[in-house]
Amino acid sequence: MRRVATYIGFLRAINLGATRKFPKDAIRAAVEAAGGTDVETYINTGNVRFDTRLRSRARIERTLEEVFEADRGFDVPTIVFTPVQLREIAERAASFGHRGRHYVSLLKEEPSPAAVAAVEALATAEEVARVSGRAVHLLLGESYHEARLTNAVIERHLGVATNRNLTVIEALVDRWGG
Repeated sequence: MRRVATYIGFLRAINLGATRKFPKDAIRAAVEAAGGTDVETYINTGNVRFDTRLRSRARIERTLEEVFEADRGFDVPTIVFTPVQLREIAERAASFGHRGRHYVSLLKEEPSPAAVAAVEALATAEEVARVSGRAVHLLLGESYHEARLTNAVIERHLGVATNRNLTVIEALVDRWGG
């Protein structure tokens, strides 16, 4: 019998406008339909913890995306990490000592060194991007909504990503361990 492993999934671009609704209870039910067990969600921005017998990150993401699209009728890019990986992202964030707005773009794929260099070269005195594996730490000034370094910019350079503020990342680490 295969052992289960725990993963944390981050759903991209849900609950935006009237046509991309995906409530927490529906996410839970869909993850269970995909074979997930011990499923929990946190706030209504697409954060879900689950156990699965699947081991391949790509297969887990693909399976969830297929079930989500069948359930919702629209594409839901999904990015998964283990609790340990998420804890490492939070610990890396602490090393920056940044006192402004801190967001993390979670990447579907690990970027190439050239792509990392291109993103990090976009830094200004007020905004910095630090890439660490499949996480891009966006160290911003006071207003996220006026920032030039956004998740859209990250996606143009590094591929599919979803963005959370550091407070949410830390809350998930506290809640779901690692």
